Amino acid sequence: MGKLTGAHIVWDWNGTLFHDNDAIIGATNAAFAELGLEPITMEQYRALYCVPVPKFYERLMGRLPTDAEWEVMDETFHRYYAEHRIGCGLTEGATDLLAGWRSAGRSQSILSMYVHDELVPLVRGFGIEAHFLRVDGRTGPSGGSKAEHMVRHLGALVGVDPARTVVIGDAADDAVAALHVGARAVLYTGGSHGRASLEEVGVPVVDTLGEAVVEAERLAA
Repeated sequence: MGKLTGAHIVWDWNGTLFHDNDAIIGATNAAFAELGLEPITMEQYRALYCVPVPKFYERLMGRLPTDAEWEVMDETFHRYYAEHRIGCGLTEGATDLLAGWRSAGRSQSILSMYVHDELVPLVRGFGIEAHFLRVDGRTGPSGGSKAEHMVRHLGALVGVDPARTVVIGDAADDAVAALHVGARAVLYTGGSHGRASLEEVGVPVVDTLGEAVVEAERLAA
């Protein structure tokens, strides 16, 4: 990527660079239907979503799902999502923002909780893989926090200083993961969380990815 200037962005994928809200809410409701639960709206999802994901289900069910229920819901969610993600695209302006950050000599990477072996070809299919030093998806069980994955991700990035790294994501857990490694965070309102829940985290909250990049530049200076 040429000479780097030190500032680095770790991008989230689902709900941030990848505008997959329709597939997410559809998959969530498909999972609920397996247990006879009523569907929810995108507004309800954005108000209640949290990680670990079983806690999100607890908010809706009034109790934690059993291990057997979780297994059924998780499998249903991922099967439905895989079928419907093909109708989703990159968030508006994302391609130009990635190219602009890279052309300025800055570095960037992706860390997602989407399964690694499916994430990489998806990113590649959009023709944006060359913009990133590294693309990491989840390995291991689903439903947990991003924090420990962030430790491994930054540890694998040679020459990237956590103090000059900004995580851009759409969930409170992105900010938690950033703080866990000594990085900063900017949260974007276009994905899984509404503004009210994101503002509780205490980091900058923005409505567009363009604003997120401007804020990242300021924080990493």
